[in-house]
Amino acid sequence: MKRLRVADNHRHLVWEDGRLFFWLGDTAWEIFHRATLEEAEYYLENRRQKGFTLFYGVVLAEFDGLTSPNAYGELPLINNDPLQPNEAYFQHVDRVIELAGRNGLMVGLVPTWGDKLELLAHGKGPIIFNPEAARSYGEWIGHRYRDVWNIIWINGGDRQGGNANRPIWEALGRGIKAVDPHHLMTFHPPGGDGGHSSSEWFHAAEWLDFNLAQSGHERKHHPNYEIVVRDYNLLPAKPCMDGEPRYEDHGVNWKPQELGWFDDYDARQAAYWAVFAGAFGHTYGCHPVWQFFSDRYAPVTFARRNWLQALDLPGAFHMQHLRRLIESRPQLTRAPDQSLLVEAKTGPEHCRACRGAGYVFVYLPQGGQVTLNLRALSDPVVRTWWYDPRTGDARDLGVITRSDRMSFTAPWAGPCSDWVLVIDSPSADLPPPGAVANPNPKF
Repeated sequence: MKRLRVADNHRHLVWEDGRLFFWLGDTAWEIFHRATLEEAEYYLENRRQKGFTLFYGVVLAEFDGLTSPNAYGELPLINNDPLQPNEAYFQHVDRVIELAGRNGLMVGLVPTWGDKLELLAHGKGPIIFNPEAARSYGEWIGHRYRDVWNIIWINGGDRQGGNANRPIWEALGRGIKAVDPHHLMTFHPPGGDGGHSSSEWFHAAEWLDFNLAQSGHERKHHPNYEIVVRDYNLLPAKPCMDGEPRYEDHGVNWKPQELGWFDDYDARQAAYWAVFAGAFGHTYGCHPVWQFFSDRYAPVTFARRNWLQALDLPGAFHMQHLRRLIESRPQLTRAPDQSLLVEAKTGPEHCRACRGAGYVFVYLPQGGQVTLNLRALSDPVVRTWWYDPRTGDARDLGVITRSDRMSFTAPWAGPCSDWVLVIDSPSADLPPPGAVANPNPKF
């Protein structure tokens, strides 16, 4: 059976044979609750073709997940008792997970949304968990899926972990790990207040294998790299990522009439900022898709188009170019390095730099010019490229003589004019940026 593990450098996830797993996730929170099997199959094939490697799904879903049945009329629990799971409901979950495996996709499996522990203003509940029930439910669901290869556990559900509910989240995580120690696990925190991360409460927890942050949906140009940098620098080192950034087609701060909508540029900016800051992967999200919005359901927070239409919004296509870029270079050596930048820009023009064995990446969110300190590179010449994160095209600038300080100007500049500068050492004999065989094979 395939297994993912944390890499020896504690910065990435790898398969047991050492091949790197690049997490390119999508949010499909309501897939088990709202989608038919045919709809799930369509969704999974769409995401496979776009190069995604993982999606999120919630077993006890957010929107009336306990009292509103799934597409086949089944509720997940009998009498809302977590110790009495409804087998017919879970057989549907099984089938979706199996379909994902055939599409080569991992499942970020969320056992329960947080409103089953804590309502807050947007929770529907009902509250059904205490530590004892969480432990038992964790052991049950962990046992059910412990032999399924394509599972990554996501404890939590858009809630904090440091309040009175901490013993419940701890019990759920420990319950799963007690019977399934082989699958990786993280924790999904809330957004707001600049974002939160699993590290705030559970960095040292034995069941937490890597940190997941939520930078959230409050504003454009939110510096999500800050929360990644913070987690990257924690000790002991654990892989980290932004697991819920601004979603494409989501109203800015839930006020689209006043502030507009996040678009493909916002999705790209969040992705490149996070990954170049040290994240081992990234999760994209699309507002109508995660809720599987259609005329069967009321729109959640201003969803404005059918999920089938939203599947092919531009940002979803663009994410594969990030994956292709990362996979076209040695991945386990990639690390953030802001010392490459002579000038540290802030706000929408903030650049992020990283480098690995034989290469440098610099993300320019608004194009323009960047001046680099290249003293750390030893080759007398370098090969340079401009990589287009919208198309995946690489513009070859050729081999040029390296100097300690060099300036480069993107093909164009201005809002939404993001580019990636790629600098290669010719001795590394690397392919053009993004030149990798991408397809997610079906099994």
